[in-house]
Amino acid sequence: MITYNPFSELTAVIPVYAMQAYVVLMALMVVGGTLLDVIHKKSAQYFFENSEKAKKSAKRTVGGGEKASIALQTIANEVLTSGEFSDQRRRMSHLFTMYGFILFVVTTAVMIFAYPTSATPAPVIIPVLWHLGALMLCFGGYWFWFFIRVDVSAEGHPWYRLAQADIFIVSLLATATFALIWSLLQSLGASGLSMLFFVLFIVSSTTLFSTVLWSKFAHMFFKPAAAYQKRMTKADGSQENLPDLPELTDPAVKERYPDIPEYMGDNPPNMGLGINREAPHHY
Repeated sequence: MITYNPFSELTAVIPVYAMQAYVVLMALMVVGGTLLDVIHKKSAQYFFENSEKAKKSAKRTVGGGEKASIALQTIANEVLTSGEFSDQRRRMSHLFTMYGFILFVVTTAVMIFAYPTSATPAPVIIPVLWHLGALMLCFGGYWFWFFIRVDVSAEGHPWYRLAQADIFIVSLLATATFALIWSLLQSLGASGLSMLFFVLFIVSSTTLFSTVLWSKFAHMFFKPAAAYQKRMTKADGSQENLPDLPELTDPAVKERYPDIPEYMGDNPPNMGLGINREAPHHY
């Protein structure tokens, strides 16, 4: 099952150019959705204004070499290893999902564009990586969905409770799951069932890539920029001008909020502080 290109069998019913056009269309949807998200939420404006404020309150000038070093640190810590997660379970789940998604998407494009038919068989490693990527994605994603989500693990909500922010993770898991089932059924020769799960695979992947504006897909592009900006404000000293947040053990805080326990963990309950517990707490 894991050593052959599942897309090569589709050429009997779907032209190669149609599959390639679909991949290009999904890529354009991600780009378009991300740009619309930037315009709608004014993310670029927010980063620009924050950057200008930081420059005005900076205590020192950061040189080009130091900026490059900060960029590399951001890539190594926040991007490649997700070092910003203090919860190691969350971090491992995120890494499995992220690298599984990258493997899955890249090998899908390689198989469809470079080895689209059985007449041009893909090297064994390519379909193996495709299946491995889907499995990694499912492992990390389902681990997060059933055991790590804040509203499930801390608030006791059922795992099937959905919010708009869940569009990304649900459609992502559905895409990888249906892809694996489709590949398995196709390798077993169950043509009718395999076509059904191929259709489900296409529906879920279309949902994933076409709902960037409403899901948290674009978050993966903003996160590195925010991490880089945070490191820059620390390096130029502008971060030092931010007000210090009091500790929960501070007598003044305890007097004002007597019901707050001294240690609240990573997922504190709503103690009347205006915390919106209905807001999505997902990826």
